[in-house]
Amino acid sequence: MSNEDPGKPALGILVGGGPAPGINAVIAAATIRARLSGSRVIGIRNGFQELMAPDGDPGRELDIHDVSRIHFRGGSALGTSRANPTRDPRALDAVVESLRRMGVDRLVTIGGDDTAFSACRVAEHADGGIRVAHVPKTIDNDLDLPPSIDTFGYQTARSVGVDIVQNLMVDAKTTSRWYLVVAMGRKAGHLALGIGKAAGATLTIIPEEFGDRPITLEMIVDTIVGSIIKRRAEGRRDGVVVLAEGLVLGIDPATLEELGTVERDAHGHIRIAEIDFGEIVKNRVRAALSEFDFETTVVSKDLGYELRCADPSPYDMEYCRDLGYCAAKYLLEGGSGVLVSMQGGRFVPVPFGDLLDEATGRMQVRLVDLASTRYAIARRYMIRLRRDDFEDAHRLQTLANAANLDPADFRKRFEYVVDDELPPLVLR
Repeated sequence: MSNEDPGKPALGILVGGGPAPGINAVIAAATIRARLSGSRVIGIRNGFQELMAPDGDPGRELDIHDVSRIHFRGGSALGTSRANPTRDPRALDAVVESLRRMGVDRLVTIGGDDTAFSACRVAEHADGGIRVAHVPKTIDNDLDLPPSIDTFGYQTARSVGVDIVQNLMVDAKTTSRWYLVVAMGRKAGHLALGIGKAAGATLTIIPEEFGDRPITLEMIVDTIVGSIIKRRAEGRRDGVVVLAEGLVLGIDPATLEELGTVERDAHGHIRIAEIDFGEIVKNRVRAALSEFDFETTVVSKDLGYELRCADPSPYDMEYCRDLGYCAAKYLLEGGSGVLVSMQGGRFVPVPFGDLLDEATGRMQVRLVDLASTRYAIARRYMIRLRRDDFEDAHRLQTLANAANLDPADFRKRFEYVVDDELPPLVLR
C-alpha cells in the first residue's frame, strides 16, 4: 500500500454498470500512470453506491504492486454497481462530499452511458472542484462514438459469444433442433448482430430493424417461423436464431406486464434479465409451428453473463491499457469533462456536451446503421423470408408446400413480415 500523505490530493477510480472484459486493465493502467507521477490513487468500491451512503467506506489506496498483474483478468477489482446519484440532488451532494473527504480532486469513471451521465453530473455539481474523465465500457457497443470505434469489452464478448453459438450450431445440426439465443444489448443490436454474423447464425433479429414502429411478439415469432419454414424447404431441420434482448424494450409495456412482473433498476430501466424473453418466444414459436404440423424441438438460451467477466482478448487488453493511461494523464495535466477515446491510434477527448441528447439530456446511444454495407451483408446471409420469395411463383409454391399451405394462404400469413424490407445492396 501507498504511504503517501493522506492529505495529499488523489486520483479516484470508479466502475459503474455491468461488468465488461478489460475493466481491470483500465484500473491498472490509470493507477500506474498516476503513481509514477507521484499522485495518490484511491480505488472506489462498488461504483457510486458507497459514495452515496452516509456511513459508507468507499475507498482504498492503490499502489503499483496492487494492480500490476490484474490487466489480463476479467471482472472488476473494485466491484461495480448500478447506483444512480443523479436521481436526487442529496445523493449528488453525498458523492461530492465523500470524494472531497478522501481528497479526490480527479476522478476516472469506467462505465456505459448511465455512468457517463452520472460522471457528467458529478463534475457539474462539484463546480470545477473535481475533474472527471470517463472511459466508455459496455459490451453493448452502443455509446455514441464514431462507427469504427468499439467500446471496450465488445470484441472479447463477441468472441466468447461466437464460440458458444458455433457449438450450438453443431448441436442443432446433430440433433435436428432450433436454438433461440438471446444476446445482451439493452438499446442496440451490435452484440447480437456481431455474434450472429461472425458465427453464421441462421437468423439474427435486432430492434433497429423495426425503426420507430412498435415491436410485436407476433412479428418476432412469424419472422422466426418463416425462417424455419424456409430452412425446411431447403432440406434442413435445424438452425440458430440470435435475438437482441433490447427487442423487449420495443414491445408494448402492457404486453410485458401480462407476461410477468416488470422490475426496474436505479436508472429506471426495465430489468430485462427478469423477463424470460427466450422462453416466451420459444413457447410462441412452438405454438405457431403446431399450426403446420411441425415436430421441431426449440430450445432457448440466454447469452450474456457468460460474456461480461471473461478474460479480455489481447485486443481489449491493449485497448484498455491505452484508455486507462490516457484518462489518468489527461486529468493529471488539468483536463476534465470528457469521454476518453482512441481513434486511429490517437487519443481523442470527446466533451460530455457533445454526447448529450438535447431533447432528453441523457447520453446519446449509437444504434446499428441499417444503411451500412456491414448490415446489408449480414442480412443477405440470413435465412429469412424476403420480398422476392413472394414475387417468384415457384419459390412461393415451394415455401407453401413446406408449410402445408396453399400459396395464397402462405402469402396471407407471412407476407407482412417483409413489408419494410430494405432495398438490396448495390455495389457500383
